[in-house]
Amino acid sequence: MPAFGLIGLTLKHSFSQTYFSQKFTNLDLSDHRYELFELPAITALPALLAREPELRGLNVTIPYKEQVWPFLNEVAPSAARVGAVNVIEFAPEGRLIGHNTDYIGFRDSLRGFLPQPVPAGLRALVLGSGGASKAVEVALRELGISYWVVSRNPMGRGLTYQELTPTVLADHSLIINTTPLGTYPDTEQCPPLNYAAFTPRHYLYDLIYNPSETEFMKRGQAAGAHTKNGFEMLCIQAEEAWKIWNR
Repeated sequence: MPAFGLIGLTLKHSFSQTYFSQKFTNLDLSDHRYELFELPAITALPALLAREPELRGLNVTIPYKEQVWPFLNEVAPSAARVGAVNVIEFAPEGRLIGHNTDYIGFRDSLRGFLPQPVPAGLRALVLGSGGASKAVEVALRELGISYWVVSRNPMGRGLTYQELTPTVLADHSLIINTTPLGTYPDTEQCPPLNYAAFTPRHYLYDLIYNPSETEFMKRGQAAGAHTKNGFEMLCIQAEEAWKIWNR
């Protein structure tokens, strides 16, 4: 029975199993299965692979998108560009190849969210500096959108949340949340922003898809901003992963 799955530290928020199980049903692939594998540390990956010889592909989520690199035989250009892996291809002779489909999912989803053509001079703030942030950065560069990364400890790169004055927020119409703040079950959380500074000119994109409407989005909507969650991004990146696993 061909098996696929998702590795991460905590997976109770994930929709991937539901997505792929439905896909298998739609494709009449009753012999396929998709499992959630919570790993206490990425060092548990070899034991998982030994225990699940039927695995044909894996997705990777927080916090292992960067930590998984030493366990791979090869890194595809997509992952090298991003600096993070969210898809593992099981190649011939047991070789593991890391890919990144997150940036494709975000890029294509963002295109449908923003006005087209993209307004000249549009600038973005990327909240968070983890693996998901890196995928967003690659997509923004491809789309020609300038940005700042915002984090609690920017380490000389980017801005802190304290520096996000109303003027800075006014100058950046696209705000992208790549942090886990607001993910189920901690749905009352949200990035520490001055939400009153947002206007109908602002576009707030939250990579979180569970819940479908995060606190970040709700507060943006209250100020008149446009909002979008990460469900479409999830679907696009999942379809790209499926292509990799079946080529």
